[in-house]
This record gives sequence, structure tokens and C-alpha cells, in this order.
Amino acid sequence: MDLNTHTPAHADMKIWRQHLHKFPETAFEETETARFVAHKLRSFGLDVHEGLAKTGVVATLTCGTSPKKIALRADMDALFIQEQNHFAHKSCHDGKMHACGHDGHTAMLLGAARQLAEQSNFNGTVYFIFQPAEEGRAGAKQMIDDGLFEQFPADCVFGMHNFPDIPVGHFAIKTGALMASFDCFEINITGQATHAAMPHLGNDAIVAAAQLITALQTIVSRTIDPNQPAVVSITLVHAGNTWNAIPESVLLRGTFRCFDSRVQTLIAAKIRQLVDAICLGFAVTATVTLNPENAGYPVTFNTDNETALALTAATAIVGADHINTQPTPSMGSEDFAFMLQQKAGCYIWIGNGSSENSCLLHNPHYDFNDNILSIGAAYWVKLVETVLCD
Repeated sequence: MDLNTHTPAHADMKIWRQHLHKFPETAFEETETARFVAHKLRSFGLDVHEGLAKTGVVATLTCGTSPKKIALRADMDALFIQEQNHFAHKSCHDGKMHACGHDGHTAMLLGAARQLAEQSNFNGTVYFIFQPAEEGRAGAKQMIDDGLFEQFPADCVFGMHNFPDIPVGHFAIKTGALMASFDCFEINITGQATHAAMPHLGNDAIVAAAQLITALQTIVSRTIDPNQPAVVSITLVHAGNTWNAIPESVLLRGTFRCFDSRVQTLIAAKIRQLVDAICLGFAVTATVTLNPENAGYPVTFNTDNETALALTAATAIVGADHINTQPTPSMGSEDFAFMLQQKAGCYIWIGNGSSENSCLLHNPHYDFNDNILSIGAAYWVKLVETVLCD
């Protein structure tokens, strides 16, 4: 595929991308996005299946006689963020925007699907997975639970995400853990409400919560091996509504992330242990809810052989000197990890250019860099040709 941004193929992907950006849809509500994607795929001559995880779309393209099968995945959902950009393709849906580049991911995979259908320069089967609900709702897991890999039995699966501050024309890739696990928790502490001037008559849930917040910070510093990166953060504290009354309850919410499933299990157990011990000491009670609404994600872990194949494809597109093979893993998380638990595969980062002017992921000023559309699509095409060679 020509990487020139002035080609008709690039122009089409730019139109598709900006259309999707203008009409963002959030988790499991990507109805019009899915319709748009399915229509394009059918126009390319692909066999299209709709409805996995409610709005998921999977297209199949077979060439030759090889039994080998590869799956390529793009995410489609937007975020609940009020866009603050002012260009023509800014979001038309109040409070929703494509602040993570899933519009670009979808456009690149559509471009690759068309190119592969036109050229047919491979031997085997390609499954193009357009997934809903990546942003905190585990759409990948839902697609798997709905029978994704039973209906589309890929041998391996690959994903890609744009990454600000990696230069345009560059990729980052590594074997092993690339992105952290994600778990969230909710702690409800219940004490005995009382007048603020008479604290001895009650059991102060706020004081217990304060001690617990401090103690939770010792999990990483005093429980986890210093060679194992991990983070525990309290992100919400809600208690009381006036000056002169100690409230009955406190709500805490937070998240923890790491790169090892054993550390993930240890942190969860330690949170429960500290909650029980501290609340006992303050004569209050508490409940801990881990991953409400099934929000947790596992570690995004790339397998050796598939990473080597992805590296070969990326090198053919941009050259070895434009690929970082030792990127620092991100404490961000990705539900593509669920697919990597089921199939061997690799997740790669594509450079989105500078993050100046607040062009960071999940930022109201973010916009996907259209100049990388042809690079991403070319990578997908070369990867299929690499994996499904004669």
C-alpha cells in the first residue's frame, strides 16, 4: 500500500475517519458505527457477521487453500468526554467524543480490508474484528463470551493502538507485558453517625477511611517486590453533607494496576485484609466490591512468535530504525488482553506524533492524526501477507 497521503485510498480513509469522529457512540451503543462499518465491508465483497457483543462486526476474507487463519482487531467506541475542538468534524453528540483514536483504528482496518480484498496476495483466511466497548466495559470479553473464536477460529490475533509522542512513521513493540492489568474497587465503610461535637457517641467512618487511604499506599511500597511495577490509587472519596454531623458512611473508589497476574491477585487480597483490620480497629464495618460491572482487564501480553511476525511486517513498512523494540510498558490497560488470553498474538503501538496542544489520549482536545492512516493500513496488509504467505 502506498504510504503517500495524497492517494485516493488515503483520502477515503480520512473521510471515513472524520465521519466516525463526528458521530461518536459509546460502549455497546455503536449502532450507527457498526452499520457504517458493515456497509463498507460488504461493498468490498467480504462476508459480514453482525451482533456479537450487541454491536460487534466481524468480516471474513479467504484467499487460496491454506487452513491458516489470522484475526485483526480494531475498537469502535468513543468516550464520555465533551469535545473542545472546533474543526469541522468535531463531535455532534453532546458529551461524547473519539478521544482515544478508535475512529482512526476503525478507518485503518477498513482500508486494509479493502486493499486485501482487491489484491488477494495471501493464502488463508483473515477475520476483521470491529469491537465495541473497549473503554472500561470489556467488549472484547463479551465478544469472546458470545462465541467469537468458536465462530471465527483464528490461529492468532493482532491489535494496534495509536500512541501520542511516538513520532509519525514509527512503531513500538515488544514481547511480554506491554500494558498493565486494570482492576477497580469500591469500599463502603459504615459507622455510627453522631453530632460532630460528640464524636465519642459514634463510630467515625471518616477517620477509619483516612487511615485506610494511607494504609493502602503501603501495599506497593511494603508488600510488592520493588522489581514489579504496580500502582494503587484512590480516586473518589464521598462522605457527609454538612459541617456539624459525622456521617454514617464513607464511599471510597480506586484502581490498581500491574504487569503480573500474581501481583494482581496479591494486591486484591491485601486490600481486603487492610479493610478488615482497620475497620475492626475503629469499630466500623465495610464491604469491598472488586471490579463492579466486570470492569477488570488482564495484562496485555504479547507472545514471542507473533511479536516476531508483527516486527517483520512493521519493519517492512517503516524500516528497523523507526521501530522501538524496548518501549516502556504502559500502566494504561487494554481489553484486547482478553483476546490474547485466548489466542497467541501481538499488540503494537503506532506513532500518532506530538502530544503538544493537549493532544493526549482521553483529552477533550485530542484528534487522531490522519497522516498515519496509510501507515497503519499498510502494516495490517503486510502482516497478513507475512503470516499467510504460501
